[in-house]
Amino acid sequence: MNEDEVKQLFIETGAIMEGHFLLTSGLHSPMYVEKFQVLQHPNYTAKLCEALAKKFADENVEVVVGPVTGGILLAHEVGKSLGTRAIFTERENGKMTLRRGFVIKPGERVLIVEDIVTTGGSIQEVLDVVLDQGGVPVGIGMLVDRSGGKAQFSVPYKALLNLTVTTYQPDNCPLCQSGIPMTKRGSRKI
Repeated sequence: MNEDEVKQLFIETGAIMEGHFLLTSGLHSPMYVEKFQVLQHPNYTAKLCEALAKKFADENVEVVVGPVTGGILLAHEVGKSLGTRAIFTERENGKMTLRRGFVIKPGERVLIVEDIVTTGGSIQEVLDVVLDQGGVPVGIGMLVDRSGGKAQFSVPYKALLNLTVTTYQPDNCPLCQSGIPMTKRGSRKI
C-alpha cells in the first residue's frame, strides 16, 4: 500500500475526524485519527500490517512489540507477516513494562510498532523497555505519524501515513478561545 491508499482507507472508514480534540498528550487539535475505525476491520488491519512488515523485512526481526491497546493488534499482525513472536507492553503503576511473562532476550532483534504518533512519548517508553531488557531495536513502524516530523527516535522509523496536524497547548488554543466544544478521545487519563 502506498501513502495515498493508506490515507484513502482512513478517510473511507471515518478514521480521520475534524473538530476540537483533547489528545492523550494533553495537547488540543483540530484533527483526530481514530485508528479503531480502521482496525475494527480485520482485513484492513492485515493489509496495513503487511505493508508495515514489508518496510522492515530485511531487518531480521525476531520479536515485534507494541504498546497496549492498538499496539497489541499491530504487533500480532506484523509479527504474523514477519513470522516472529509478538508481544506488548502495558502500564503498571504509571510505568510502561512487560507483563504476562513476556521477555525480550538480550541481543534479540526487536521491531517496535505503534498506531498513531503525536509526540512519540509512548514509543520512547517502549524503546526504553526494549533497551532495559537488552534487546536490539532495529526499527519503529507506525501506521500514522501525525507529528509533522517532530517525533524523532534513535533508531530508524517509518510510517505508512505522514500527516502534519496542528496542535495547541491548552492555554493557547484558538479552538477553546472560539468556544468550539472539545471532545476527549483515547483511552489514557491525562
